[in-house]
Amino acid sequence: MRIVSSLVLATLALSLFSCNRKTNSDEVGEKRTSGSTTILVDESYARILDRQITVFKSDYPDATVNTIVGNENEILPKFRSGDVKMLVMSRMLKPEEEQFYKKRQSPIYVDRFAIDGLALIANKADADSTITVAEAYEIMKGSSTTGKKLVFDNAYSSTIRYFIDSAGIKELPKSGVYTLKTTNDVIKYVAENKGYVGVIGVNWLLKNVKNPSPFLANVKTLAVKNLAGKKNADAYYKPTQENLINGKYPFLRNVYIINAEGTSGLGTGFATWLSSPRGQLIVLKSGLGPHELAQREFNLKTNKK
Repeated sequence: MRIVSSLVLATLALSLFSCNRKTNSDEVGEKRTSGSTTILVDESYARILDRQITVFKSDYPDATVNTIVGNENEILPKFRSGDVKMLVMSRMLKPEEEQFYKKRQSPIYVDRFAIDGLALIANKADADSTITVAEAYEIMKGSSTTGKKLVFDNAYSSTIRYFIDSAGIKELPKSGVYTLKTTNDVIKYVAENKGYVGVIGVNWLLKNVKNPSPFLANVKTLAVKNLAGKKNADAYYKPTQENLINGKYPFLRNVYIINAEGTSGLGTGFATWLSSPRGQLIVLKSGLGPHELAQREFNLKTNKK
């Protein structure tokens, strides 16, 4: 009888232990798929993040992902100070931007989840339908003789920073390069003025997104030829999704989610979800190049030829 009682007690204890383990496991899972988190988002990727969050929310109704959208100059200080510990942008962090977290020995996790392209657009009435990387850099350096002018969203955006870094300049020329306020402003300005080349993210060219620009019909996307001696400098390429995936389009940049929350919570869950097949499918549908599916997609197209 005592033996039976002992077995019953042991079984009951094991059951309670198993229940406790399950509960703890569930709590970890719930933290990754419920609660609230905030992400700083480069305005170039506001559209794709909105779509990702909408689908994530449909999968996990108890999760709330808030965004603070702005240009690099606006959002980076909030990350560097630790006010908001998640960030989406198109470059890796610089050493000085990690100091807050290094002092606290807090890890920072960086994951690429998409491949973006910077499209060059012109007025539909303009004669040229192509441009070279060299021509674009000459405009940035103030040495162009073509009369073309570049128009960017704003002076502190990741878009103009990319071109400044790529052209190897420290400051903008006195003429030939202009900045407005938003990407929609760039599209509108180019649609209404000949002789200007607008620089915008590829995802802003899509017409099947929420609130597309009504001026897209009056602009065209230029094909771009890389610098001599560089890879794929044999022809002009447009920023199609295929050319983002296979790397033929010259103006490419990665899209990263940077997580310094320091806990395995909702931020980590959302960052992991972005790289999941479901998250990558949304990237694919957005017109950008997926991170995880890129090689598979490229091989599929190669085998068909």
